Amino acid sequence: MASDHRSRQPGDRHGHQFQQAPHARWRGHRSTPVAIVTAIDPILRDALTGGALLDRPGAVALRYEVDHETAALHRLVLDAGGVIEDERVDLEHPCVSCAMREDAVAVLGRLAADPRIDAILLAPPISADPSVVAGTLVPFQGRWHLSAAAAVLEAQHVIDDLLGDMTLAERGLQWAAEDERSVGEALAAQIEYSDLVIVEGGEGAEGGAGLELVEHLRSPEQLLLTSMHVLEPRLLLGGALDHTGALRRRDVRHVQAYGGPTEHGTWTLDLASDRPFHPERFLEDIELLGAGRMRGRGRFWVPDRPGTICQWDGAGGQVSIGSVHESGRELPTTRLVITGIDPEDLPRVRDAFARCLLTQEEWAAGLAPWLGAEDRLSPWLGERDARV
Repeated sequence: MASDHRSRQPGDRHGHQFQQAPHARWRGHRSTPVAIVTAIDPILRDALTGGALLDRPGAVALRYEVDHETAALHRLVLDAGGVIEDERVDLEHPCVSCAMREDAVAVLGRLAADPRIDAILLAPPISADPSVVAGTLVPFQGRWHLSAAAAVLEAQHVIDDLLGDMTLAERGLQWAAEDERSVGEALAAQIEYSDLVIVEGGEGAEGGAGLELVEHLRSPEQLLLTSMHVLEPRLLLGGALDHTGALRRRDVRHVQAYGGPTEHGTWTLDLASDRPFHPERFLEDIELLGAGRMRGRGRFWVPDRPGTICQWDGAGGQVSIGSVHESGRELPTTRLVITGIDPEDLPRVRDAFARCLLTQEEWAAGLAPWLGAEDRLSPWLGERDARV
């Protein structure tokens, strides 16, 4: 059934918890705040970091770009006056975690030790997943600490970027040749992880529709600003990033339907059941369940893998499924949260979800009939446990 759309106005700060930094001192020294700034638009990212540098004397930006031909990194350190450092960084492997571990950790330490610098804005390459950036950096905190993660985006482009079918490669935004993510997948990861979401240009019908879509995807504890011009430096640099809480938001075991305004036609379905998907019907209806201009997240299970929680992750008609967690002693549950903008998609998705589930009669027969059944989903979920 459709989720209960709570009345949340754009920019509503209800539920946001401003967390004070626990790393204000480190071994008798100050700990420098580091804010992660992500985007899929370099102009927006640079405008936000540039404005923050002007508003916060003593701050610098550590910015990375990818050379797609060589997979090398281009590292820039800037302050309000311009470029301080401009270096090329060769990596053993072109990925986000390698870039942070092999280069950013050392550079952050060096910058934090400079008494002239009291804050750092870390801008990883466009399309970077902030959860990977933060997850790599968290163990190295001390002289510096992660203070926030901010995602900046353009309201008038959100629908096409998030729900369209374009890939990062087609936009020239991929990390390397093997980066096959869609633009929507990258943007969704930035929106859903960040504790601060800044949406520019929410005026007019197109901008309002984009802002409404973001409202359906952000949780109450995420702070939404509708202009970077009202962004105060303390929101980026005065707190402490709740990495655990951000990961929980993205964990399919804790997926939630947030809902939001519906003036522009945005809808959210919260589809839940104790029953698993029937493997054959799921494969038959996967396109009906995932095609269209939608963002979908959640979990499911199949009766021939009762110990496995599977992930559903879809944006812009591209869907990724996989085996992500063990269920433990309790049987898993199935829950998909789907947000879309086209009214004709809503009943199709709802009906496809119902067809994919085991019927009441199949469920009543228990799991015994599935012992030794053909593993239809192994190409996507991997080989199941031999004990099943």
